[in-house]
Amino acid sequence: MNRKRVIEGSFALFATGLIFWVIGCSSQPAPENKKPELVSNVAVIAVQRTTIPDWLEAVGTVQAARKSAVSSQITGNIVEIRAREGDRVHAGQVLAVIDDTQPLAAVAQSSAALAAAKNEVVVADSDFALAESTLARYQQLFDKKSVSPQEFDEVKARDAAATARRDLSRAEQDRASAALSQAQTSLSYTRIRAPFAGVITQKLSDVGTLATPGMAAFMMDDTRRYRLEASVDEDSIGVARLGVEIRVFIDSLGDAALTGNVAQVVPAADPASRSFLVKVDLPADARLRAGLFGRAHFLRGRREAVLIPRSATVRHGQLQGVYVVGADSVASLRYVTLGSPENDQVEVLSGLEAGEKIIAAPEGREFGGKQIAIRQ
Repeated sequence: MNRKRVIEGSFALFATGLIFWVIGCSSQPAPENKKPELVSNVAVIAVQRTTIPDWLEAVGTVQAARKSAVSSQITGNIVEIRAREGDRVHAGQVLAVIDDTQPLAAVAQSSAALAAAKNEVVVADSDFALAESTLARYQQLFDKKSVSPQEFDEVKARDAAATARRDLSRAEQDRASAALSQAQTSLSYTRIRAPFAGVITQKLSDVGTLATPGMAAFMMDDTRRYRLEASVDEDSIGVARLGVEIRVFIDSLGDAALTGNVAQVVPAADPASRSFLVKVDLPADARLRAGLFGRAHFLRGRREAVLIPRSATVRHGQLQGVYVVGADSVASLRYVTLGSPENDQVEVLSGLEAGEKIIAAPEGREFGGKQIAIRQ
């Protein structure tokens, strides 16, 4: 019994001490909140809505305005290749050589036939001249009644025959000349030549390949003129009008815009994508290459948007943000979604409202959680 009272007394004493300790702790003053660091002379701008051009963006690929599949005009084995992928060639340059054994023989045969025909013309002309002079003399004799009509008719017949032989020999000479020209043309076809100045993009044949008309041996592009071939949705095709001047951005060339002109709108839509192919002529630029990715901007009106200086944005990995200055003058980092840059400004698609204040140029400094003293 006494033991129980001792335990109860000890517990009561412990509880009383605990209560006094709690009361003593609660009576101590609370620690003061740490004030944020003050950053002075900071340029701050107020975000505002403004009216900007409303651009329709159509993506596409740069292609040569003129390209060609170069093939042989005769059938024959290729015996020599003189061009490779990437070679720049001039108009008429020989790209490949086809076996010319048979065309050379045909040229030699036609040359011999033409020489024989020319000799026949010389003989026929001589006979014709003799027949003409004989007929003239007999005509004088016949007028004087010094020869019989039969003799005069025989001379006239020989003159007519000489004229026919002369005409026939000249016709044979013309045929032989035409055959030689055809043989020489066939011989020239044993050289596959570049149709224009450009660059070889593909070599599709090798030595030993049987070249045939219509079978491409090379693919080449004219590097003097390029086009952007972009796809425009059917509900926006009205903005792509022939001759209209538009802006074109080639990602590999940086942010600077090129000025292009709509050269062609393919009238039939792609049944799979329901889009139209629009071809835009590009200005001459040595940096352009076939296959580059590009974006065409078609103006379709104006709209309201939030624009901020590009210098106000900060990048954290793949995220982009701005430092927003609150009503308490404390800055906080806010991640935003940005659109396409426009000169030294960029559109904010989401994350920022008109009227909010942001730091104009963080320049890599950390402002999160700091109090901002605005530059006057």
